[in-house]
Amino acid sequence: MRRLNLGIWIVAVFGLGLGCVGCNLPAEPGEVESINDSLESPVTSSATSVDSLGRANTLTPSVTASRTDAPAMTYTAWPTHTILPSATLTPTITPTVTITPSPTFAFPRITVSMQANCRYGPGTAYLYAHGMYPGDGGTVWGRNYSGTWLWIQPDNIAYQCWIAASVVEIEGDIFTLSVAPVRLPHSPYYYPPENVEARREGDTVTVTWSRVPMTDDDFRGYLMEVTVCLNGNLVWMAVHTNELFYTFTDETSCDSDSGGLLYAVEKHGYTNPVDIPWP
Repeated sequence: MRRLNLGIWIVAVFGLGLGCVGCNLPAEPGEVESINDSLESPVTSSATSVDSLGRANTLTPSVTASRTDAPAMTYTAWPTHTILPSATLTPTITPTVTITPSPTFAFPRITVSMQANCRYGPGTAYLYAHGMYPGDGGTVWGRNYSGTWLWIQPDNIAYQCWIAASVVEIEGDIFTLSVAPVRLPHSPYYYPPENVEARREGDTVTVTWSRVPMTDDDFRGYLMEVTVCLNGNLVWMAVHTNELFYTFTDETSCDSDSGGLLYAVEKHGYTNPVDIPWP
């Protein structure tokens, strides 16, 4: 019985030794490929041991090895960019604007040839504004319709006045100038004439009014600016009087109506005008 157990033990030890020797042998190349190829299948190895009673036990640990394939590489194609040739910009040449200066208008000039009065309007009916003497000069800024009176800026005062063309020498063409309006200085001290009336008898018209009370020192009479019909044409005129009436020749052959304004005059200027109710 002891011999039988000894034999079994020898066989078990010898078998284990053979298993270990086999494990230490190098694998042939073909075997390596066979092992690698079989990694996808479970691999089982076993070992035998003897317990205290001399019984052989086979230990079979289960080892499962699996090969995990590397994930497939995914290639994403970059978008294709088409490079266009850059445009060649042609510079725009902006022409230089040449500014041609407008010719400066040359106002006519006057030189006084005899002593004269420069007045507030185109006629002797207007108040004296400035005295001028031979050799005095000025610039002509305007004229009346016929060119017999000139609206000038004297060289030696800061305001304008009217002078008769007959008492000056003119350099330049006065008819390149416009007809100038009459600008009368206004008097705030007196009110205008009242009770203004006009009566016609044939081709004559008589205008009447009431006296404007003022001091003798201030009183300068009355002024009328009227348009009347003479020889079939309307004619503008200015008249002065110290009376309370004035008679005009006014024909009825003109297509347009006659009419006029009446002022009271004092040494500082003129009252507001009154429309004459022309018949």
